[in-house]
Order: sequence, then C-alpha cells, then structure tokens
Amino acid sequence: MKIVSWNVNGLRSLAKDDLWGAFIKTAKPDIFCLQETKASPDQLSETFLSPADYSGFFSSCQIKKGYSGVALYSKSEPLKVIYGMGIKEFDQEGRVIGAEYADFWLVNAYFPNGGQGPERLDYKLRFYDAFLQFVEKLHEEKPIIFCGDVNTAHEEIDLARPKENEENTGFLPEERAWIDEVVNVGYIDTFRHFFPQKSGAYTYWDMKTRARDRNVGWRLDYFFAAQECMNRITKADILPDIYGSDHCPISITLS
Repeated sequence: MKIVSWNVNGLRSLAKDDLWGAFIKTAKPDIFCLQETKASPDQLSETFLSPADYSGFFSSCQIKKGYSGVALYSKSEPLKVIYGMGIKEFDQEGRVIGAEYADFWLVNAYFPNGGQGPERLDYKLRFYDAFLQFVEKLHEEKPIIFCGDVNTAHEEIDLARPKENEENTGFLPEERAWIDEVVNVGYIDTFRHFFPQKSGAYTYWDMKTRARDRNVGWRLDYFFAAQECMNRITKADILPDIYGSDHCPISITLS
C-alpha cells in the first residue's frame, strides 16, 4: 500500500496541463492526502470529486472561500471518516480529515502558518497542542499514521538556510519544540527513520525567488507513524520530480 501526501496549493490549478492525471499516473497512490485544496466540493469538477478507482472525502474552510482545505482519496473504502477535531475554533478552517482502516487510523492535516503576527503564531501553537491530544485519543483505539504540511522544519538539516531563519516562523524554537514533543511521545518521522543524515531533502520552495531551481528549500511535509506501525513501513520518499505546487509530494509504502 502506498500513501501519498501533497500540499497542492490549490486543487483546481492541477487541471492545467493535466497535472492531476499525470500525478496519479506517476505517484500511483492507494491513498492520497491533499492539503491547501482551496476549494469546497461544490467548486470541484467530477475529475476531482471522483477520480477513477477512488472515493473522495473533503473538508473545506467555512469562513473564507478559496482558503485552506484538505482532501483524502482512497481506493479501499475507509471504515469511518471524521472531519475536524471537534473544536470549532480549529475545525472551521477545514484543516483535518481522518480515515479509519482495519488496523490503523490515517489523519491528514494542514497545519496553520505562523505568519501574520503574534496572534496567528499563537493560533498555530494552540492548534499543534490540540492536534497532538486529538491523535493521542485516536491512538487509544488503533495505531496512528498522520501526515501533511506541518509548516515547520524540525532540525537544521531540514532547511537550506537555518541560520538566516532562526527568527522566522517555520523555524522558531517554540514551533520546533512541538515536533520534539511529537517524537518524544513515540511518533516516528518516517523519512528521517530511513534517511537520518540526508541533507538537501526538501518539500517546499519559494516560488517568487525560483528557489526550487537552486534547491533552496524547507522540509515542511511529514509522515509520522506510531512505533507499532514501523514494522509495516518499508519505504519513505520525497517526490521532487512532481510539479504543480510550491510543495512536492511525499510518500510511504506499507507491506
């Protein structure tokens, strides 16, 4: 089973040049989790609502059109799908969707960006705390895999210019400390599990400065898995050759 996660920076933009079809053909996911869809189901064509062989599930922003949003597509029908964490303040931006399978929960999340001032950074940090409590509650039922755009680079190896970004959101000590907490409670950063020292492995690049051409990037996108899932996860990848967004997809493969 291959699970792919991708911040698409606008799902409808993938209609151009058949980027959507090319993505499915190239990545070949059994399940794919998308973030920053920027669309509600009533704005999507059948191409995006029901791709061949997949069931689609969507959570969209309720307070601003064309903002945030997540989607989950699955070849096998989930036992259950949940939308949000049950906290209105965080759920109204359409940032979390979860699917229950026979032996694990998969949670797809688009974590807030901490820019636009102290209030938004505070919102991000409170979202982080609520999310960890949420997945830990689900973990009482089944093992957890969660993925998405975390909007923080964990360690210096996870961005091209760490020193220059020490005081910028996305690499602040308090943001990185939350990922430390995630790891400390037992979740495994699957990419670092397989590639503990690999540098230059990024998932986001600034489009305005054409940073992708120079690989001046950040690793903001992750798959985290509970320890008991790791005997099934055989591979973790970053897929930098897939274009269409300022992020590239990431994937894990389960036996």
